[in-house]
Amino acid sequence: MTPESVVSIAQHALWIAFLVSAPMLLGGLATGLLVSIFQAATQINEMTLTFIPKLLVTFAIVVLAGPWMIQELVDYTVQLFRSIPGMVG
Repeated sequence: MTPESVVSIAQHALWIAFLVSAPMLLGGLATGLLVSIFQAATQINEMTLTFIPKLLVTFAIVVLAGPWMIQELVDYTVQLFRSIPGMVG
């Protein structure tokens, strides 16, 4: 196993992690931004107001995009396991 193959595997793993986490992070970011705009417009400065909407949006994204996320992780894992004989030999 060469250093280049290790770097390639790590790079692909980081890319998959980014792809799988991006929908939840972007949903939380958008929700936080909207709640912050609402708080600025209404001058409601409650720190706990952003928690519930972010939680609900993240849960909804996991429910909607969960099958895709799981499929991406399974595909990467299967590809990694299938490439083990080529790396060892």
